[in-house]
Amino acid sequence: MHQFYLLVLAILPGLVITAYIYWRDRHEPEPLWLLVVCFLFGIASTYPAIKMEEFGIYDLYITHSKDPLMTFTFAFLIIAFSEELMKYIFLRYYIYPKKEFCEPMDGIVYSVTISMGFATLENVLYVVVRSESFSQALDIGYSRMFTAVPAHAAFAMIMGYFVGLAKAKPEAESFYLLSGLGAAVVLHGLYDFFIFQEMSEMLTIFTFVTLIGTIVMGKFMIHWHVENSPHKDGIDEIEKGCETEEDL
Repeated sequence: MHQFYLLVLAILPGLVITAYIYWRDRHEPEPLWLLVVCFLFGIASTYPAIKMEEFGIYDLYITHSKDPLMTFTFAFLIIAFSEELMKYIFLRYYIYPKKEFCEPMDGIVYSVTISMGFATLENVLYVVVRSESFSQALDIGYSRMFTAVPAHAAFAMIMGYFVGLAKAKPEAESFYLLSGLGAAVVLHGLYDFFIFQEMSEMLTIFTFVTLIGTIVMGKFMIHWHVENSPHKDGIDEIEKGCETEEDL
């Protein structure tokens, strides 16, 4: 019974956030089957991300320590870049070219869904698999419900916002695509750096500043894409492009 409760505690936050983002996509909701594929890929992407992190830790000997530069490198390059890159690859090379991705808001929906798959398996590992006691598992599960899982979603909103802009503005496609990856890595890196740094306990407050700031930015970005959706009034060049692709 305890294991079942812990499994629900680990899985539910990611599903709730995914459902919320799907609900916010009011004008042209994405097909559920494709969201399931994104969520499953997010789960699968944890494995190569972990392997990249293990390479950095055990082969390159980069980890958090009292050295701020080493901790900075660990947070940004080993953790943030590895995890965000794995999410980005599927978003960019599988989802982005699809005809279903036909408005900027889709970038946020797909990006968050992938990220919630990633965060859900990560949660299961921390809460169900690696915890040494039920009480410890509860502490970790409740803590991550309000920190790590929303953080993954927030970084994904930023990435998805820029990837959505790339679809809407093909003349600057490469710039926006790389901006999406870069922004997610920077924000994720900042979040982790303030957790791992050993200079001062007071600096950990900036972990929450980064998280809250990123969530606020993400909410504004969702609002912007929803209000400027080409499907809002039913007339837009992007919508015509989607219809053309469907006819092919």
